[in-house]
Amino acid sequence: MSNIINMLPFIASSVLASLSCAVQAQPAATSAYPERPIRMIAAQSSGSSLDTLLRIFAQKMTETLGQQIVIDNRGGAGGTIGVELAARSPADGYTLLAGASSSMIVSSFTYKKLPFDTLNDFAPISLFANVEAVFVVSPSLPIKSVKDFIALAKAQPGKLNMGSAGVGASSHLAGLLFVSFTGIDSTHVPYKGGGPMATAVVANEAQWAISPAAALVGLIRAGRLRAIAISSAKRSPILPELPTIAEAGVPGYEFGSWNGVLAPAGTPRSIVNQVHGIMRKVAATPEVKEQFAAQGLAPTASESPEEFARMIRTDYATIGKVVKAAGIKPE
Repeated sequence: MSNIINMLPFIASSVLASLSCAVQAQPAATSAYPERPIRMIAAQSSGSSLDTLLRIFAQKMTETLGQQIVIDNRGGAGGTIGVELAARSPADGYTLLAGASSSMIVSSFTYKKLPFDTLNDFAPISLFANVEAVFVVSPSLPIKSVKDFIALAKAQPGKLNMGSAGVGASSHLAGLLFVSFTGIDSTHVPYKGGGPMATAVVANEAQWAISPAAALVGLIRAGRLRAIAISSAKRSPILPELPTIAEAGVPGYEFGSWNGVLAPAGTPRSIVNQVHGIMRKVAATPEVKEQFAAQGLAPTASESPEEFARMIRTDYATIGKVVKAAGIKPE
C-alpha cells in the first residue's frame, strides 16, 4: 500500500503531462491544415458559368493556402451528381463542394427524390458569386421602366410572353415570382437554355425575361436588349445605373442565384472558419475583381459561414413557395 501511495505523485505528474501534450497537440494539428491538395467538386460541367468563376477563385485560393485546389467537375442531372458525391465524402476539409443554388435548392423541389439533404448534409462556408438577374425587355416595346411594363402587361393581359431558359430554371422562377408580386397575366415560353431565350427576346418573340445578368450584359451594352431593373436586394456594381425591381415599384421583390463553397457536414469548425477567411481575402483582391468584371459579375464572400447558412435556408423557403405556386411537379 505504501508503494502505491509513494507512486501517486509520479502517476499524477504523468497524467498531467499527457493531458498537457494532448491539449498542445490540438492547435498544432489544426494550424497545419492544409497539408495536401484540396479536392473541390464542381457540381457543373467544365466551361459552365460556375466552373469559369470557380477557376478564377480557386487559383487565388491556391496561392493563399499554399496547397493546390484541384477542381473535379461532376456535371449531370442538374448538378445533383456532384452534390451527392460531396455529401458522401469524408468531412476532413480535403473535399469541398462548389455548388449553385440551382443544384442545391431548386433541385430539391423539381426532383421527386434526391440522395442528399441540402439543409443538413453540408456545412456552408461562403459565397463566391452572387449572380443577379436582370429584367430585360425587347427594344421593340415602348417600355423604359418596371412601372411602364406593369401598365402595359395589365392593359394587354396574356399578350406579353415571358421567356425562360426552361421549366424550373432560375429565369423561370424569377419571372414567376414577379408575376405573383404584380398580378400580371403573362404567357410563359420556355426555351432550351439561356442563349435561345435571349435571342427570342431580342427578336421580340418573347417580350421579357428576368435572367442571370452575366449572360446578358453584352447584349445590353450593344443595345440589343433593354435592361430596366436588377433582381437583387442591392444595385449591381456591374450595372449600377439600374434600380432594383423593389426600388422600381415592386416592394419586397428579390431574386438571385448564387455559387458558393460548402463542406460535408461534420467538417471541423476550425477548417470551415479558415477556408471562409481565405475566401474573404480572395474576393477582395484586385486581380479577382478584374477577372470577375470581365464575366459581368463582382466576386462575393459571405460575412460569416452562419450568414451563408441563413441565406440558404431563406432561399429554400422562398423557392419552395414559388415552385408550389407555379404548379411545377417533381420529376
